[in-house]
Amino acid sequence: MKLLVLHGVNLNMFGQRDPAQYGTATLADIDAALQQLAGELGLGLECFQTNHEGAMCERIHQAHREGLDGVLINAGAWTHTSIAIRDALGILKCPIVEVHMSNIHAREPFRHHSYIADIARGQICGFGADSYLLGLRALAGQAQTASKK
Repeated sequence: MKLLVLHGVNLNMFGQRDPAQYGTATLADIDAALQQLAGELGLGLECFQTNHEGAMCERIHQAHREGLDGVLINAGAWTHTSIAIRDALGILKCPIVEVHMSNIHAREPFRHHSYIADIARGQICGFGADSYLLGLRALAGQAQTASKK
């Protein structure tokens, strides 16, 4: 089983950006923890981050062509603004799980809406870096169920 983790705009600044909101873990720390968990679960995992919306859409298109088994995404601010990324994700036939380090529902009102939520199997937010690990476990289960159909 091969899964993809997508990190959106500004997430390369984890560990430096607003530690009170996002903690001190860097993106490299998060990716390393995800790779370790993927190894324990027997999953293939690729992590991808970009600050360019078109590059994110292109990577999602590539995921479709590759026939990946699942996508874990933290689109960052694009969650609340990008119909283009939502539409690209809508092309995928595999399960999608949305994650956020902070609780987007307890923040500014503009962060309460997600363009991704209606096409994702679920959303995990508010648990810091653990949101990613919880999301990966959920995605692995969803992908296994989908592969049996």
